[in-house]
Amino acid sequence: MNAQDLRSTFKRLFNAEPILVRSPGRINIIGEHTDYNGGFVMPAAIDKAIYVAISKREDDEIHLFSESYQQFDISSIKNLQKSENSWANYILGVADQLKERGYALGGFNFYIDGDVPLGAGLSSSAAVECATGFALDQLFSLEVPKLDIALVAQKAEQTFAGVNCGIMDQFASVFGQKDQAIMLDCRSMQHSYIPLKLDGYKLLLLNTNVKHALTDSAYNKRRAQCEQGVAWIKEHYPNVNTLRDVTLEMLEAHVKPKDEEVFTKCSFVVKEIGRLLTAAEQLVNGNLHGLGNLMFETHEGLSKDYEVSCKELDFLVEEVKPLDEVLGARMMGGGFGGCTINIVKEEKIADLIEELSSKYLLQFGLKLDAYIVQTDNGTSLFN
Repeated sequence: MNAQDLRSTFKRLFNAEPILVRSPGRINIIGEHTDYNGGFVMPAAIDKAIYVAISKREDDEIHLFSESYQQFDISSIKNLQKSENSWANYILGVADQLKERGYALGGFNFYIDGDVPLGAGLSSSAAVECATGFALDQLFSLEVPKLDIALVAQKAEQTFAGVNCGIMDQFASVFGQKDQAIMLDCRSMQHSYIPLKLDGYKLLLLNTNVKHALTDSAYNKRRAQCEQGVAWIKEHYPNVNTLRDVTLEMLEAHVKPKDEEVFTKCSFVVKEIGRLLTAAEQLVNGNLHGLGNLMFETHEGLSKDYEVSCKELDFLVEEVKPLDEVLGARMMGGGFGGCTINIVKEEKIADLIEELSSKYLLQFGLKLDAYIVQTDNGTSLFN
């Protein structure tokens, strides 16, 4: 994607000079389903992004155009409502949230394109929302703090898109830094950066190209099970508010006797928070092998205990597990489809993709998509 093409397309559509903004997708190194339990996550922004161009209008209308959908969406800033075009709601939801917070917006023209693969679990929706928040901030000189852009984006997804998401995706999109993973405390919103030095290795994403229908219902059920476990423990430990505050001993004593399944789900989250803290130490010490082993452990837990994997994801992880050139692999994201994230020796990547693609096609009759990604900077102006 280059700025010149973006600018000329915008001028052709709207006959105006735009401000250009880039907002990246994200990966999560480790720490899955810990965000809504008050734990830690370790995301990184990547070099695949959403690009937007924006300009002011003389009237109160909002004119949006999506390159992917080849579609206009027209509405009014004075009367913001959900659109029938689902893609537009990620943009309109952000404008709505900024207005809710008292920021003064006028009409605007808006063009959107990008190279974040849709439906791969790389948070294209969060990238759209953060790009929109930043673009409106720049256009109308709002001076919205960076954290508020992430929070506005999260709230927009919850209200206009109807997804009860945590903060990780939007935070990573705004605060990402090249060659760094973010250690984010989802309870306090405090964060620090951990160098992600891959010396001779690359991050490879393998997209199953499946999205099983269980995702939303299972996600809501897991949240409810985690909350139930916390409620039972809170009867004995009033200061406990999330699984972040819980130990395995507490679960053994107060949850296991009541419900074996709730115990298993809560145990996974408590162990995963512990794994992430260990992974951070391994990265600081430059121990990629140690990180890789923890990723394999996380996948095992997500598959067997938390039960949010699927046969396609499990197949891809099991196939690479015995290989010396792969240090670690796991499913990434909410589950039931999307990508596995793999740490692979650079010179072996092409052969691995070729071999796995043919095996995957044979096993499932599906095409395997592969993306080599690098860490990158967060939401910014694009010139």
